[in-house]
Amino acid sequence: MQQLLYTIVFLCSVFAAQAQIIAKDSATRQAPADTVPGLPKPQVRNIAEVVISSTRTNSRLEDLPMKVEVLGQEDMQEESGIKPGNVASILGDLSVIHIQNTSAVNGNNAIRMQGLDGKYTQLLRDGMPVYEGLSGNFGVLAIPPLDLKQIEIIKGSISTLYGGGAIAGMINFIAKTPGNEPELNVLLNRSTLKENNVNTYYAQRWKKTGLTLFAGATVQNESDVNKDGFSDVPRLRQYTLHPRFFYYIDPNTTLVAGYTGTIEKRAGGDMQVLAHDMDSVHQYTETNNSHRHSIDLQFTRKQLGGGTLTAKGVNSYYRLDNTEGTFALRGNQGNLYAEVAYNKKSGRHNWVLGLNDTGEKYKRAGGDSSLINNYTYNTTGLFAQDGFNITRQLMMEAGLRIDYHNVYGWYILPRLAVVYKPIDALSIRLSGGTGYKTPAIFTSQTQNIAYRDLLPLTTGMQSEKSRGLNVDAGYQTALGPVEITIDQALYYTYIKHPILPVMQAEGKISLQNQPYECRSLGTDTYIRFSYNGLELYVGYNHTTSKYSDPDHTFVPFAPRDKFASTLAYEIPDKWRFGIESAWIGHQYLYNNQLAPNYWFWAAMISRQFGDHFTVVLNGENIFDARQGKREALYTGSITQPQFLPLWGPIDGRTINFSVKYTL
Repeated sequence: MQQLLYTIVFLCSVFAAQAQIIAKDSATRQAPADTVPGLPKPQVRNIAEVVISSTRTNSRLEDLPMKVEVLGQEDMQEESGIKPGNVASILGDLSVIHIQNTSAVNGNNAIRMQGLDGKYTQLLRDGMPVYEGLSGNFGVLAIPPLDLKQIEIIKGSISTLYGGGAIAGMINFIAKTPGNEPELNVLLNRSTLKENNVNTYYAQRWKKTGLTLFAGATVQNESDVNKDGFSDVPRLRQYTLHPRFFYYIDPNTTLVAGYTGTIEKRAGGDMQVLAHDMDSVHQYTETNNSHRHSIDLQFTRKQLGGGTLTAKGVNSYYRLDNTEGTFALRGNQGNLYAEVAYNKKSGRHNWVLGLNDTGEKYKRAGGDSSLINNYTYNTTGLFAQDGFNITRQLMMEAGLRIDYHNVYGWYILPRLAVVYKPIDALSIRLSGGTGYKTPAIFTSQTQNIAYRDLLPLTTGMQSEKSRGLNVDAGYQTALGPVEITIDQALYYTYIKHPILPVMQAEGKISLQNQPYECRSLGTDTYIRFSYNGLELYVGYNHTTSKYSDPDHTFVPFAPRDKFASTLAYEIPDKWRFGIESAWIGHQYLYNNQLAPNYWFWAAMISRQFGDHFTVVLNGENIFDARQGKREALYTGSITQPQFLPLWGPIDGRTINFSVKYTL
């Protein structure tokens, strides 16, 4: 089946290219992607041109029947001067997303959406899954924002289009493309946590060809913020290269080829050992060395039978050498993804039909001391979707996906979404769908407990199966010069037979299906005001996530309450000021133990000099909210420490200064 799919992708690409070569010059060009018949245009202009690719229909943001939040190119440009090395900070600014640190020494973290564990959020790069298995649990957010056009966040189940793992939602990182004018950005950054960043981005399009090239380096030295003798910030050496080549065969046909390579070395632990002064007491370190490489191809042919054919694939390789004290987790993982999809608008219908194949192969490397077994997984999926404009105000989207997993069998995933716009300024959305998550050894759960005592997956395990419902109402209006956007969302997710770690004899841990359910019920409120360069965003999320076990255990590390706000003022082409705040409340650890609440504040000043230079002074966690203030971050001896679960920041107050040159 896998070979058949790759053959189909190849033949479709050849057929589409040949069809274009013999096409007549008078062929009608495709209608703009941001026009959807029967739906009104938005009142607020600043989002009218946002086109979403994650839904596979290239529709405008306001026309979608599902809730999508977009961090656009302006957000990426601004974030590149604040946190140049990763996207964790900008994602954490959203009220519906919580970023959890998973290690006190190596700086890894996990994403949580809608109160659920990180394994239920699917991460994509340009619409393709490259963060599966082992590769999705170490340094996954180390994506420089300077390289991104936008980040698309879909809340709730989207498994019909992208597979079973998108239960809580999906995050798609979209890379930049070359424009009509050449672009060059060079950014230098230095922080008080001994972090240094050098990032460069270049893009240019010629007549038939185009190029984007990102190259970046992050060099950071270890820091012991709470002075307990162990690093709270690891030593980091990270190097990233991401070139993409564009071949515009004709106005309707494009071929894109890209390579992404990241080499990363992290080291944390006993500060004395990191200073090369090991003795009989000071011995503990954790090192995390990895290589991440991927090659991707994407072929797009518009106006093929009145629709658009897309064939794409990615082949990625990830190697990890993680050593914690005397324990070593060493493995190699290969991921392969291929897809062919066809989208056509016909009358009131907007069809999507596609076939994809996902492969994942893990093999232990020499010196590995874990108990984990090698595995090879393959999933082939067929999906179909129809967006039907019933009236000018009402649109319905129905989809169905059929997956076959080589180990866990067949899955059928239906989905239904509706958007109703009684007036131009008001959108009411309702969507529901199903999903599944196959048993996996590498997840945010196992990352929290580490892999030293983790047993292999047992035979007879079941996939976790979900049902989800999302309701959303968005309203846009203006009171004189003040633009106002209000959005209120409700969501519910039900997961049957969740897989949780269980302590066994002799301290070993196994992953097991539980005889109860996990339920997440929440509400998310978003309000935005804009007036003459002044913007205010306020968001509040309340989520109750529980297991239906006898103790009614809360899902750990999922705050029940999160308040987030951003106040920004801009003098065009000169100054920009910003203040951000977030309150994290009622977060539970294991066994319903309540963690302390805390505030997180940040402030930024940006100054643009002419057309080429921008300097940014930014302060993160300016009031120094820190878990290490209230308790030691480890128990046991210095020689054999046991690190506590992390519920809050540990790196303390950080000031950074960046300079960016733009041509």
